[in-house]
Amino acid sequence: MKEVILCKYGEIVLKGNNRNQFESLLLKELKRRASDLGRFDIRYMQSTVYIEPADDEAEMNFDEMYARCGKVFGLVGVCRAVACEKTLDAILETAKAYLPEKLDGVKTFRCEAKRSDKRFPLGSPELAAEVGGAVLSVMPHLKVDLKNPEVTVRIEVRDQAAYIHAGQDAGAGGMPVGSAGRGLLLLSGGIDSPVAGWMMMKRGMTIDALHFESFPYTSEAARDKVFQLAEEIAEYGGRIRVHVISLTHIQEVLRDTCEEDYFTLLLRRFMMRLAGMCAKENHCEVLVTGESLGQVASQTLKAMCVTEAASELPIFRPCIGMDKDEIIRISRRIGTFETSILPYEDCCTVFTPRHPRTQPELDKVEAQEALVDVDALVAEAWETRYRHNVG
Repeated sequence: MKEVILCKYGEIVLKGNNRNQFESLLLKELKRRASDLGRFDIRYMQSTVYIEPADDEAEMNFDEMYARCGKVFGLVGVCRAVACEKTLDAILETAKAYLPEKLDGVKTFRCEAKRSDKRFPLGSPELAAEVGGAVLSVMPHLKVDLKNPEVTVRIEVRDQAAYIHAGQDAGAGGMPVGSAGRGLLLLSGGIDSPVAGWMMMKRGMTIDALHFESFPYTSEAARDKVFQLAEEIAEYGGRIRVHVISLTHIQEVLRDTCEEDYFTLLLRRFMMRLAGMCAKENHCEVLVTGESLGQVASQTLKAMCVTEAASELPIFRPCIGMDKDEIIRISRRIGTFETSILPYEDCCTVFTPRHPRTQPELDKVEAQEALVDVDALVAEAWETRYRHNVG
């Protein structure tokens, strides 16, 4: 028996006449994930993607392919299954041969059946009962629990074959990456921005990332940490281009020229200008940040309004209404938390004011900004940019 992977759609099923576009993006991403693992036969039908090894090399990498499918946006469920002919005898014999290994160590189970092919002679409840009986005939120690079983065995009678599997793992959900335009993520080394990027990728957005560094005040280890974070979220959304710009000279000029309590606001306005330039050069339509309302001094409502006034592009803040615990829970789930808490500084911690303005007025911020040559500083910083590709 050869196992196959069944990948179940999420919101794609609601897309009506545009559904083929989303299915094509999903199939393209799955084929990309499989490209270095051997040849897999990947096709979609009846709101499910079917993946099976097409050669021995792919067979050896089946487990890795299964793990990768669980991180593909657009899928709500992923399961291992075995196919057989659409006859009762074939289904029962396949269940008796395939399921004992999958139910090893399990005490309770139940069976559910679904018939996409209504020509199959048994109804779903009858088919489930027949398979349950077959399982008990080879594993008599098991008990049936219809309310809270350890494992739910599912039988799916589809157009081409019948499929049997012992439960499914949750998929990443969301929409296929590439279905909702391109955004530029301002990626620091903290907890919030990788989560923000992941959340926008989950909604179908392709992400570029922009990181601001401040050598020698920030280290190479801090920069490498950001590259690692980009690698970790790229496991969900595909390749990410990380653009890096130095803010060192801007920060030194602000320190030497402007009032200390305006420093963070002024710096963030420079970030918005540079991010807008980077976004336009790389065909990004919006900026994405990890800001959460009220979390720090620069993320009060007035402070964010002052910062946003320097941006020509819309700013998406997917974490805006979340508290820190909620953001941390997501970062743990997607695998970025341990990297985010590594003790390396980022540019926002350099020259931090002792008493930052939390309720700034735009005209006073602009008056401080007028003390420096904004255009010259932006142009100089722009020339420091370079790019690092991950994923």
